[in-house]
Amino acid sequence: MTTVAGIAQDMAARALTWLHANRCRGALGDGGIAGDPDAYKALTETALAACLVLRDGAAGSREAALARNLLDFCWDQLQEGALLYDRLLRHPLLTDALEGYAHFARAGYRHPGVERLIPHLAATGIVTLVEHVPNRRLAVANALRITGHGQALEPAQWETLARATWLGSTPAPWHIDWMTGYHLTHTVFHLTDWGDRPDGLPEDVAAHLTRWLPVWIDIWTETCQFDLVGELLLVDSCLPRPHADPADWQCLAQRQHPDGLMPRDGNPVDDDPVIRFQEHQHTTIVAAVAGTVALTRALDTRAGDGPGTGLLAPAHGDRPL
Repeated sequence: MTTVAGIAQDMAARALTWLHANRCRGALGDGGIAGDPDAYKALTETALAACLVLRDGAAGSREAALARNLLDFCWDQLQEGALLYDRLLRHPLLTDALEGYAHFARAGYRHPGVERLIPHLAATGIVTLVEHVPNRRLAVANALRITGHGQALEPAQWETLARATWLGSTPAPWHIDWMTGYHLTHTVFHLTDWGDRPDGLPEDVAAHLTRWLPVWIDIWTETCQFDLVGELLLVDSCLPRPHADPADWQCLAQRQHPDGLMPRDGNPVDDDPVIRFQEHQHTTIVAAVAGTVALTRALDTRAGDGPGTGLLAPAHGDRPL
Protein backbone atom coordinates (compact mmCIF):
# COMPACT_ATOMS: atom_id res chain seq x y z
CA MET A 1 0.00 0.00 0.00
CA THR A 2 1.39 3.39 -0.97
CA THR A 3 -1.22 5.71 0.56
CA VAL A 4 -0.42 7.45 3.84
CA ALA A 5 -3.11 5.37 5.54
CA GLY A 6 -1.54 2.12 4.31
CA ILE A 7 2.02 3.14 5.17
CA ALA A 8 1.00 4.48 8.58
CA GLN A 9 -1.01 1.38 9.44
CA ASP A 10 1.86 -0.94 8.58
CA MET A 11 4.43 1.21 10.39
CA ALA A 12 2.36 1.41 13.56
CA ALA A 13 1.51 -2.30 13.58
CA ARG A 14 5.15 -3.35 13.19
CA ALA A 15 6.32 -0.85 15.81
CA LEU A 16 3.70 -2.03 18.29
CA THR A 17 4.68 -5.64 17.67
CA TRP A 18 8.34 -4.84 18.43
CA LEU A 19 7.44 -2.92 21.59
CA HIS A 20 5.31 -5.81 22.80
CA ALA A 21 7.92 -8.45 21.99
CA ASN A 22 10.60 -6.50 23.86
CA ARG A 23 8.49 -5.14 26.72
CA CYS A 24 10.27 -7.09 29.44
CA ARG A 25 13.53 -5.33 28.56
CA GLY A 26 11.87 -2.13 29.78
CA ALA A 27 11.06 -3.43 33.25
CA LEU A 28 11.66 -0.98 36.08
CA GLY A 29 14.70 -1.72 38.25
CA ASP A 30 14.67 -2.36 41.98
CA GLY A 31 15.39 1.30 42.64
CA GLY A 32 11.99 2.31 41.33
CA ILE A 33 11.38 5.57 39.51
CA ALA A 34 14.25 7.50 41.07
CA GLY A 35 16.68 4.64 40.54
CA ASP A 36 15.77 4.02 36.91
CA PRO A 37 14.44 7.28 35.40
CA ASP A 38 15.03 6.23 31.78
CA ALA A 39 12.96 3.06 32.20
CA TYR A 40 10.27 5.06 34.01
CA LYS A 41 9.95 7.59 31.18
CA ALA A 42 9.91 4.80 28.62
CA LEU A 43 7.08 3.05 30.46
CA THR A 44 4.89 6.16 30.38
CA GLU A 45 5.74 6.77 26.73
CA THR A 46 4.85 3.18 25.87
CA ALA A 47 1.57 3.72 27.71
CA LEU A 48 0.97 6.76 25.50
CA ALA A 49 1.40 4.73 22.33
CA ALA A 50 -0.86 1.97 23.62
CA CYS A 51 -3.62 4.23 24.92
CA LEU A 52 -3.85 6.07 21.59
CA VAL A 53 -4.32 2.77 19.76
CA LEU A 54 -7.29 2.06 22.02
CA ARG A 55 -8.59 5.62 21.90
CA ASP A 56 -8.60 5.94 18.14
CA GLY A 57 -9.95 2.49 17.35
CA ALA A 58 -8.51 2.49 13.83
CA ALA A 59 -6.15 -0.44 14.41
CA GLY A 60 -7.12 -4.06 14.05
CA SER A 61 -8.12 -6.39 16.86
CA ARG A 62 -4.59 -7.82 17.04
CA GLU A 63 -3.05 -4.39 17.60
CA ALA A 64 -5.73 -3.54 20.16
CA ALA A 65 -4.87 -6.68 22.11
CA LEU A 66 -1.15 -5.86 21.99
CA ALA A 67 -1.88 -2.34 23.19
CA ARG A 68 -3.94 -3.59 26.13
CA ASN A 69 -1.20 -6.05 27.09
CA LEU A 70 1.38 -3.26 26.96
CA LEU A 71 -0.74 -1.05 29.20
CA ASP A 72 -1.21 -3.90 31.67
CA PHE A 73 2.55 -4.47 31.73
CA CYS A 74 3.39 -0.79 32.24
CA TRP A 75 0.70 -0.35 34.90
CA ASP A 76 2.01 -3.41 36.74
CA GLN A 77 5.57 -2.05 36.62
CA LEU A 78 4.34 1.16 38.24
CA GLN A 79 2.61 -0.90 40.95
CA GLU A 80 -0.83 -0.07 39.60
CA GLY A 81 -0.16 3.63 39.97
CA ALA A 82 1.26 3.52 43.49
CA LEU A 83 4.70 4.69 42.32
CA LEU A 84 3.12 7.59 40.45
CA TYR A 85 1.14 8.54 43.54
CA ASP A 86 4.23 8.48 45.73
CA ARG A 87 6.17 10.64 43.28
CA LEU A 88 3.34 13.11 42.88
CA LEU A 89 2.87 13.33 46.65
CA ARG A 90 6.56 13.81 47.46
CA HIS A 91 7.44 16.01 44.51
CA PRO A 92 4.37 18.12 43.63
CA LEU A 93 6.41 20.53 41.49
CA LEU A 94 7.46 17.71 39.16
CA THR A 95 4.89 17.13 36.46
CA ASP A 96 6.04 13.87 34.88
CA ALA A 97 3.92 11.68 37.16
CA LEU A 98 0.77 13.63 36.30
CA GLU A 99 1.57 13.55 32.58
CA GLY A 100 2.30 9.83 32.69
CA TYR A 101 -0.80 9.04 34.73
CA ALA A 102 -2.98 10.75 32.12
CA HIS A 103 -2.05 8.11 29.52
CA PHE A 104 -3.29 5.35 31.80
CA ALA A 105 -6.38 7.26 32.88
CA ARG A 106 -7.35 7.73 29.24
CA ALA A 107 -7.52 3.93 28.92
CA GLY A 108 -9.41 3.40 32.17
CA TYR A 109 -6.59 2.77 34.65
CA ARG A 110 -7.14 4.82 37.81
CA HIS A 111 -5.44 5.03 41.21
CA PRO A 112 -7.58 6.32 44.11
CA GLY A 113 -4.75 8.27 45.72
CA VAL A 114 -3.80 10.02 42.51
CA GLU A 115 -7.45 10.80 41.84
CA ARG A 116 -7.67 12.54 45.22
CA LEU A 117 -4.39 14.36 44.80
CA ILE A 118 -4.79 15.80 41.29
CA PRO A 119 -7.67 18.18 42.13
CA HIS A 120 -5.63 19.56 45.03
CA LEU A 121 -2.66 20.22 42.77
CA ALA A 122 -4.92 21.77 40.15
CA ALA A 123 -6.40 24.09 42.75
CA THR A 124 -2.93 25.31 43.70
CA GLY A 125 -2.35 26.51 40.14
CA ILE A 126 0.11 23.87 38.95
CA VAL A 127 -0.45 24.85 35.31
CA THR A 128 0.68 28.46 35.62
CA LEU A 129 2.50 28.91 38.92
CA VAL A 130 5.30 26.37 38.53
CA GLU A 131 8.24 27.64 36.47
CA HIS A 132 8.27 25.25 33.54
CA VAL A 133 9.21 25.85 29.94
CA PRO A 134 6.02 26.89 28.10
CA ASN A 135 5.34 23.62 26.28
CA ARG A 136 5.51 21.74 29.60
CA ARG A 137 2.80 23.99 31.00
CA LEU A 138 0.67 22.90 28.07
CA ALA A 139 1.49 19.29 28.97
CA VAL A 140 0.15 19.81 32.49
CA ALA A 141 -2.97 21.54 31.20
CA ASN A 142 -3.66 18.69 28.79
CA ALA A 143 -3.07 16.07 31.49
CA LEU A 144 -5.69 17.76 33.66
CA ARG A 145 -8.02 17.86 30.67
CA ILE A 146 -7.54 14.14 30.00
CA THR A 147 -8.03 13.07 33.63
CA GLY A 148 -11.08 15.31 34.04
CA HIS A 149 -9.72 17.12 37.06
CA GLY A 150 -9.35 20.78 37.79
CA GLN A 151 -11.31 23.66 36.36
CA ALA A 152 -11.37 23.52 32.57
CA LEU A 153 -9.28 26.22 30.98
CA GLU A 154 -11.09 28.82 28.93
CA PRO A 155 -10.09 29.23 25.26
CA ALA A 156 -8.34 32.50 26.13
CA GLN A 157 -6.20 30.68 28.70
CA TRP A 158 -5.17 28.06 26.15
CA GLU A 159 -4.33 30.91 23.79
CA THR A 160 -2.12 32.55 26.42
CA LEU A 161 -0.27 29.30 27.06
CA ALA A 162 0.17 28.74 23.33
CA ARG A 163 1.53 32.24 22.69
CA ALA A 164 4.19 31.78 25.36
CA THR A 165 5.84 29.02 23.32
CA TRP A 166 8.41 29.41 20.53
CA LEU A 167 5.88 28.19 17.98
CA GLY A 168 3.18 30.49 19.30
CA SER A 169 5.07 33.54 18.06
CA THR A 170 5.17 32.09 14.51
CA PRO A 171 8.92 32.82 14.33
CA ALA A 172 11.18 32.98 11.30
CA PRO A 173 11.34 29.33 10.20
CA TRP A 174 15.13 29.27 9.96
CA HIS A 175 15.40 30.22 13.66
CA ILE A 176 15.09 26.61 14.68
CA ASP A 177 17.47 24.02 16.03
CA TRP A 178 17.23 20.39 17.05
CA MET A 179 15.89 20.99 20.57
CA THR A 180 13.50 23.70 19.43
CA GLY A 181 12.15 21.18 16.92
CA TYR A 182 11.15 18.92 19.80
CA HIS A 183 9.64 21.85 21.69
CA LEU A 184 7.43 22.80 18.75
CA THR A 185 6.23 19.22 18.29
CA HIS A 186 5.13 18.97 21.90
CA THR A 187 3.41 22.33 21.75
CA VAL A 188 1.25 20.87 18.98
CA PHE A 189 0.73 17.53 20.70
CA HIS A 190 -0.64 19.10 23.88
CA LEU A 191 -2.73 21.82 22.22
CA THR A 192 -4.43 19.19 20.03
CA ASP A 193 -4.35 16.35 22.56
CA TRP A 194 -2.29 14.17 20.24
CA GLY A 195 -4.39 14.88 17.17
CA ASP A 196 -7.80 14.62 18.81
CA ARG A 197 -8.45 18.39 18.75
CA PRO A 198 -6.95 19.85 15.55
CA ASP A 199 -8.92 23.04 16.16
CA GLY A 200 -6.88 23.56 19.34
CA LEU A 201 -4.19 25.23 17.22
CA PRO A 202 -4.54 28.98 16.70
CA GLU A 203 -5.29 29.63 13.04
CA ASP A 204 -2.06 31.53 12.35
CA VAL A 205 0.00 28.80 14.03
CA ALA A 206 -1.71 26.14 11.92
CA ALA A 207 -1.01 28.20 8.80
CA HIS A 208 2.64 28.66 9.82
CA LEU A 209 3.03 24.92 10.28
CA THR A 210 1.27 24.16 7.01
CA ARG A 211 3.77 26.34 5.19
CA TRP A 212 7.01 25.35 6.90
CA LEU A 213 6.52 21.83 8.22
CA PRO A 214 7.40 20.22 4.85
CA VAL A 215 10.69 22.15 4.88
CA TRP A 216 11.57 21.03 8.39
CA ILE A 217 10.70 17.42 7.53
CA ASP A 218 13.02 17.59 4.53
CA ILE A 219 15.85 19.06 6.60
CA TRP A 220 15.77 16.42 9.33
CA THR A 221 15.20 13.62 6.85
CA GLU A 222 18.35 14.72 5.01
CA THR A 223 20.31 14.69 8.28
CA CYS A 224 18.86 11.25 9.18
CA GLN A 225 17.30 12.38 12.47
CA PHE A 226 14.50 9.87 12.18
CA ASP A 227 13.20 10.34 15.72
CA LEU A 228 12.47 14.01 15.03
CA VAL A 229 11.17 13.23 11.54
CA GLY A 230 8.62 10.88 13.08
CA GLU A 231 7.49 13.56 15.51
CA LEU A 232 7.21 16.14 12.74
CA LEU A 233 5.08 13.75 10.68
CA LEU A 234 2.91 13.33 13.77
CA VAL A 235 2.59 17.12 13.97
CA ASP A 236 1.34 17.10 10.38
CA SER A 237 -1.37 14.62 11.36
CA CYS A 238 -2.47 17.00 14.13
CA LEU A 239 -3.15 19.87 11.70
CA PRO A 240 -6.72 20.78 10.69
CA ARG A 241 -5.72 19.88 7.11
CA PRO A 242 -2.76 17.48 7.13
CA HIS A 243 -0.35 17.71 4.21
CA ALA A 244 0.09 13.92 4.37
CA ASP A 245 2.72 13.46 1.69
CA PRO A 246 3.10 9.72 0.98
CA ALA A 247 6.72 10.29 -0.09
CA ASP A 248 7.63 11.60 3.37
CA TRP A 249 5.99 8.64 5.05
CA GLN A 250 7.52 6.15 2.64
CA CYS A 251 10.98 7.60 3.26
CA LEU A 252 10.65 7.00 6.99
CA ALA A 253 8.96 3.61 6.59
CA GLN A 254 11.88 2.38 4.50
CA ARG A 255 14.13 2.87 7.52
CA GLN A 256 12.05 0.59 9.72
CA HIS A 257 13.57 -2.82 10.34
CA PRO A 258 11.62 -5.97 9.46
CA ASP A 259 11.02 -6.72 13.14
CA GLY A 260 9.47 -3.26 13.67
CA LEU A 261 12.39 -1.37 15.21
CA MET A 262 12.66 2.22 13.99
CA PRO A 263 16.25 3.54 14.18
CA ARG A 264 16.75 6.94 15.77
CA ASP A 265 19.33 8.12 13.22
CA GLY A 266 21.51 7.06 10.31
CA ASN A 267 24.17 5.34 12.43
CA PRO A 268 24.46 1.53 12.32
CA VAL A 269 22.15 -0.31 14.73
CA ASP A 270 24.02 -2.43 17.26
CA ASP A 271 23.35 -6.19 17.12
CA ASP A 272 23.19 -6.50 20.91
CA PRO A 273 19.48 -6.87 21.85
CA VAL A 274 19.83 -4.80 25.02
CA ILE A 275 21.59 -1.92 23.27
CA ARG A 276 19.13 -2.06 20.37
CA PHE A 277 16.27 -1.68 22.83
CA GLN A 278 17.83 1.10 24.87
CA GLU A 279 18.88 3.18 21.87
CA HIS A 280 15.85 2.77 19.63
CA GLN A 281 12.87 2.16 21.88
CA HIS A 282 11.84 5.81 21.84
CA THR A 283 11.90 6.17 18.07
CA THR A 284 9.86 2.99 17.75
CA ILE A 285 7.32 4.45 20.17
CA VAL A 286 7.23 7.58 17.98
CA ALA A 287 6.59 5.38 14.93
CA ALA A 288 3.70 3.67 16.70
CA VAL A 289 2.11 6.95 17.79
CA ALA A 290 2.66 8.75 14.48
CA GLY A 291 1.26 5.85 12.48
CA THR A 292 -1.76 5.47 14.75
CA VAL A 293 -2.77 9.14 14.60
CA ALA A 294 -2.09 9.42 10.85
CA LEU A 295 -4.24 6.38 10.13
CA THR A 296 -7.10 7.77 12.20
CA ARG A 297 -6.98 11.19 10.53
CA ALA A 298 -6.81 9.61 7.08
CA LEU A 299 -9.82 7.38 7.75
CA ASP A 300 -11.83 10.20 9.29
CA THR A 301 -11.10 12.47 6.34
CA ARG A 302 -12.01 9.73 3.90
CA ALA A 303 -15.28 9.18 5.73
CA GLY A 304 -16.06 12.90 5.56
CA ASP A 305 -16.22 13.24 9.34
CA GLY A 306 -13.92 16.25 9.53
CA PRO A 307 -11.13 16.39 12.12
CA GLY A 308 -9.84 13.14 13.52
CA THR A 309 -10.86 11.75 16.87
CA GLY A 310 -7.41 10.45 17.30
CA LEU A 311 6.03 11.14 22.05
CA LEU A 312 7.21 12.16 22.83
CA ALA A 313 9.64 12.85 23.73
CA PRO A 314 13.06 11.49 23.18
CA ALA A 315 14.46 8.95 25.58
CA HIS A 316 17.61 10.80 26.56
CA GLY A 317 17.64 12.99 29.63
CA ASP A 318 18.58 16.14 27.72
CA ARG A 319 15.44 15.98 25.63
CA PRO A 320 11.93 16.86 26.85
CA LEU A 321 9.73 14.11 28.28
